[in-house]
Amino acid sequence: MGFTAGQYLFTTYLSYRQYQVLKKPSPPKELDNVITQETFKKTQEYGRAKAKFGFFTSFFSFVQNVAILKYDLLPKMFGLAGKFLAAYGHSKWFSGLTAQSIVFLLGFQFVETIISLPLSLYSDFVIEERFGFNKQTIGLFFTDLVKSEILKIVIGAPLIAAILKIIDYFGDQFFFYLWLFMVGFQVVAIAVFPTLIQPLFNKLSPLEDGELKTSVENLAKRVQFPLNKLYVIDGSKRSSHSNAYFYGLPWSKQIVIFDTLIEKSTVDEVTAVLAHEIGHWALSHTTKMLLVAQAHLFAIFALFSAFIRNQSLYNSFGFFSSSSQYPILVGFILFGDILQPLESLLSFAMNLMSRSFEFQADDYAVNLNYGPELSKSLIGIHTENLSNVDADWLYSSYHHSHPILPERLKALRLATEAIQKKKH
Repeated sequence: MGFTAGQYLFTTYLSYRQYQVLKKPSPPKELDNVITQETFKKTQEYGRAKAKFGFFTSFFSFVQNVAILKYDLLPKMFGLAGKFLAAYGHSKWFSGLTAQSIVFLLGFQFVETIISLPLSLYSDFVIEERFGFNKQTIGLFFTDLVKSEILKIVIGAPLIAAILKIIDYFGDQFFFYLWLFMVGFQVVAIAVFPTLIQPLFNKLSPLEDGELKTSVENLAKRVQFPLNKLYVIDGSKRSSHSNAYFYGLPWSKQIVIFDTLIEKSTVDEVTAVLAHEIGHWALSHTTKMLLVAQAHLFAIFALFSAFIRNQSLYNSFGFFSSSSQYPILVGFILFGDILQPLESLLSFAMNLMSRSFEFQADDYAVNLNYGPELSKSLIGIHTENLSNVDADWLYSSYHHSHPILPERLKALRLATEAIQKKKH
């Protein structure tokens, strides 16, 4: 309870600091003559609207977490899962503690989705609608919701069963084998996501022949980026926010460009954004982040192995067993709460590294002579998305994986000037 309250108070304090920044009447000096006062006013209004909603959702989540702990809702729901299986789970393939754990987790997630549904609707159809970003209909919203819930069952149930089977089979040495399994699962997920999962929600179309396709392909050849396919995604179907990214295995990459980015940017600006993204690949940022994430996952599994047989952990939260068997999946959820303070510290470190990588990728684009175009593109993206252009340093340190716009523009300007001096 102390960890939960501490986490809530800390993040609320950070949000309060950021809210004070969102009340500033004028943009940072670095943005003088870059964005208009009217645009800055809109970004501040959008930021404050989301911040106010964030205060409410954060408090709502805190109350929900406290209620779950105080009223022993986890063991009660786990018991309901057992009753459900007793009534309907007559198959020998779907019975016992593993099946009960699967039904419990999927049921718990479904209840959470229903409880948070009004918040999601308000976010999309009130806040985003008010500022002109929401493009989806109510029908599309609920269609996506149903698809997501089905995917949780189709993918989640076998995954949970496999995890519990590994833990049961390998005993106290499970963490190494579980880690290997999760690494393999992630590789498979990366491979099948674009062909099996993403088409359920968005339409990916090959980028048509033209100036943009030629420009991107020439860039890929220039830096030997293993580009396999170029796609346009119908992001405008749901939102007017814009972006671009790449995915795939090391030897075969696919670039995805939002149709909204193509619509609102020049060919050189879109290419500059992709030069930045390719910079992450060329500088091995993706690999480094993946390795850090895997080390983090391994550490979590290893630490959990010290708690997995701790009966007092389960008993303290209302889980009692006449046998020596306890719901391991529940133990992992409780262990996650215990890890909150450590995870908060790691969040600082991960975001610090991520922001450093963003500066390096910007430098990479500058060295490819895309500095001015990348600056224009960033300004355009921030302006169109009404993204916050200023931030409290402590809030940014904890929450932001990317530097704020003034920091990036200043770094791009200095890097461009340095290259120009070398040429002369």
